[in-house]
Amino acid sequence: MNTVKNSQPEDRRRKAVPDDSVAIDSFDSPSPVSQMPPGPSSLTAGEKGELRCGYIALIGAPNAGKSTLLNQLIGRKLAIVTPKVQTTRSRLLGIAIEGATQLIFVDTPGIFEPRRRLDRAMVAAAWAGAADADQVVQLVDATRPEAGDTRRIIEQLAAGKRRAVLALNKIDLVRREKLLAMADTLFQAGVFEKVFMISGLKGDGVADLRHYLAGLMPAGPWLFPEDQLSDAAERWLAAEITREQVFLQLHDELPYAAAVETEAWEERKDGSARIDQVIYVQRAGQRAIVLGDKGQRIKSIGARARAELERLLDRRIHLFLFVKVRDNWVDDPERYAALGLDFNV
Repeated sequence: MNTVKNSQPEDRRRKAVPDDSVAIDSFDSPSPVSQMPPGPSSLTAGEKGELRCGYIALIGAPNAGKSTLLNQLIGRKLAIVTPKVQTTRSRLLGIAIEGATQLIFVDTPGIFEPRRRLDRAMVAAAWAGAADADQVVQLVDATRPEAGDTRRIIEQLAAGKRRAVLALNKIDLVRREKLLAMADTLFQAGVFEKVFMISGLKGDGVADLRHYLAGLMPAGPWLFPEDQLSDAAERWLAAEITREQVFLQLHDELPYAAAVETEAWEERKDGSARIDQVIYVQRAGQRAIVLGDKGQRIKSIGARARAELERLLDRRIHLFLFVKVRDNWVDDPERYAALGLDFNV
């Protein structure tokens, strides 16, 4: 089964390893592989009836659970997930089939009060995803429903006269009586046409949400092959998987000062692939932290990223990581283009 479409141009050849880079082939390092439940089964062509297809934007405050929900909706881990806020930096499509309907979910960065250029670009990408969608789902973290970012999103939806579906997430962490009052209060804002109580992590209520959204999609042909889970290039997804480990294994502000790019991708005759990636940081001291004592930290990042890549791509992967200092990457238009973000917002 195809997972993604690889549409990127041919690899740029790396002439030599710079002095500030370290290569790690992490193939032999063991690492657990996460599992997701199987996605919804699709129907045969004769059973589909009238075809429907549409885009659904998942929006919400940082850490509301959008990426976790996307993974549940499509039945596979596609979006990276970490406990840290603002992990998602750009839009990602996830594709699911519900009966005769193809649902194209758009995972967006968290919407918050931006302070830097990168913040503004991420928030702009989120609202662009909502503007282009046939339907909007706003996720609200049930453990902090009154967060300022949540209220601002609701106000902006109301100002634009945009209706949305409310997904009250993380219900497994809140008592039922509180959930009912919370849902009623949020519904009174006047922008929500339906409320669903879900747990994106455990899957509670997700099938009902997916089924309801399928009924809202317009009639029309499917836009992607039935076995495709995303339009994202494999090399972009590979960089995201490594960045997930940067977020999970490094602390404080360092993950936010780092970016990951897939620099080269070599297909091998035995069916495996060699992937070369660069982790960009802003200062030499940050490079030392990423490397760790005697290179142990980058080996750990590479081992876990490699295991996730093998799970996603279903084949053997040789992963080589390089660390480079680029003090102005957060103000570099080329880096924004690689992330799919608008540098000029």
